[in-house]
Parts: sequence; C-alpha cells; structure tokens
Amino acid sequence: MWYRSRFFIALLCALLTAPAQALWLSEQADIMGTRISVTLQHTDEKTGQQLLQQALDEMHRIDATYSPYKPSSELSLMNEQAGQKGAAAVTVSSEMLKLLDKSLYYGRLTQGAFDITFASLARYYDYRAQQQPSADQRQALMSAIDYRHVLLNRAESSVHYQHPAVTVDLGGIAKGYAVDRVINLLRAAGIEHASVSAGGDSRVLGNRDGRPWLVGIKQPRGDAGIAITLPLTDTAISTSGDYERYYIDDNGERIHHIINPQTGKSTDELASVTVLGPDAFDTDALSTSIFVLGRERGLALIETLPEFDAVLIDRAGKVYYSAGLSPPAQGLSR
Repeated sequence: MWYRSRFFIALLCALLTAPAQALWLSEQADIMGTRISVTLQHTDEKTGQQLLQQALDEMHRIDATYSPYKPSSELSLMNEQAGQKGAAAVTVSSEMLKLLDKSLYYGRLTQGAFDITFASLARYYDYRAQQQPSADQRQALMSAIDYRHVLLNRAESSVHYQHPAVTVDLGGIAKGYAVDRVINLLRAAGIEHASVSAGGDSRVLGNRDGRPWLVGIKQPRGDAGIAITLPLTDTAISTSGDYERYYIDDNGERIHHIINPQTGKSTDELASVTVLGPDAFDTDALSTSIFVLGRERGLALIETLPEFDAVLIDRAGKVYYSAGLSPPAQGLSR
C-alpha cells in the first residue's frame, strides 16, 4: 500500500503548491449620474471584493467633489465664489487645478469646441421637462461662454472668473478622470486585468482570459444594439452621443446635451463619436470636442494626435474612421 501513500502525499503537495485560481469579480452602482461598472480578476475573493468597494468609494468621492448638482461640492462652491465682483481668486485643491488645467488645454487645442463654461447657458436646459433656454437667456448669457474667462494661477492654486455669469461644468472630462483614478488604484493594488466604465467612458487593463476585451459602440438610433465591436487591451475609450439626454421639440429637432459653445445649441451633424487612447482623462474630452467640431474638423484634429483614434457615426448612420483605425487591420466588426 506504500504506493497509495506516496500518491496521496504527491497529490497533497501539488494542491498546496498549485497557484490559486483567478476569479472574475464585478460590481455596479449608479454614481455621477450614470451606471458605474468595475470588473477585475483576483485570486482572493475577499480582497477582490474590498478592491471593488474601494473603486466605488473613489467614484463617490469624485462625484461629491465635482458634481454641479451638489451645493457642497468644491465645484459648486468655486462657481459661487470665483465670479463675484471684486472678490479675490478662489483657492482650489491641487486636483481641481489639474482638472481645470487639462480642460483649458483642450479649450485651446480645439479653439473653444471644448469649453467648460458652456454651463453658463446649458444649465437652463431641462431634458426631462423638455425645456431649453429662452431667447432672453441666450442673449444675456452667450458672452459668458468662453473658457478664457477662467483664469488659473498655478503657483497659488487659485482660480478667478473674468465674467460674473460664468458657470463651470466638468461633465465633459470628470468621468474620464474618475475612470483613470480607479484603474490606477487597481493597478497599484497589483491588479493586472480589469475593466472600469462610467457611462460612455471606459478603460480596460490587460485582457480577458488571454483575449482582448470586446467593447461595443452603441447603435445611436433605434434598438439595434451594438453598431461596432472593438477588441481592446490596455486602452481607454470614450463615446459621446446625442441619444442619452435629449428630447424632440415641436419642430422635430433633436435637443440633446452636447452643446456647441459657439451657438449655445445642440450640435446637429453627428450622432456618435468614439475616441480611443491611453487615458480616459483625454478620450473623454476629445470625444466631446470632435462631436462639436463635426466630421471634417474632428477627423483633422485626431490625425494630429498620434496616440489617439476615432470612430464617427453621422445622423444618417454612415461610419467614418481615423487613419489609424482601418476596420480590416484592426479586426473591427459591425
């Protein structure tokens, strides 16, 4: 019977030395006005669950700090104080300074197509109530829409608005920033494979069981589901579309939340813009920018940025790709 004993000893040693099986763990929550989803791989379920909670906690923190709908948020307090006549510049956190600095960079890069002061007028849109700003409000507030009204003093970490009616909204960049924060949190904890999404902004880390993550671009019209599927590894992807917050007015016009800062009205050429790149902090801002710029100017911009690519769908359903995203070469499927 000695061979049986040796067999069981060998089996026990193999079990003790075998690597723990990796588990896929996921969690979802409604934060920042959208659905947050975090998926990660870990060999220990308890530790993995703790990391999922830390990820959601970070999303809650960012929401509490940068939501324009929370009166106590740093953003709301900044909007309340920075434009007061005769008031001194408002001291802001280093993180707020970083978000504002990046936002103003994209304002300059896009010649105002990306403009965080769009909310000076856009805050009077109510898509659920199917209301938009009046002619008087447009006339009074269009002059407040100009990113150059936001003056940063980086040395003193302070901000001042040059126009008293300026209101800043970071909705076009904060979710991408939040996605990057969570990915960096997970990576610092040793996670090698994960996916984080916040509405239209996502970033994937590593792969899914040895294969690329499959990320879908939604069909912007009807209930057709996914228009295009992209196989991705270690990539951020952001989609801006006219189908999330909108209504159809009495003239049959689609009134949606992506506002052209030059007109104060919804843009009307594209239905969906998706941008791929290293960081969601950038892809978030770029997808909004290209949506406002339109097909020709938007593709021209993305071709000047070698780390980024884009997929555009116009209102007729026609798809356009940047030069680095050839469907046959990249394995895109429709």
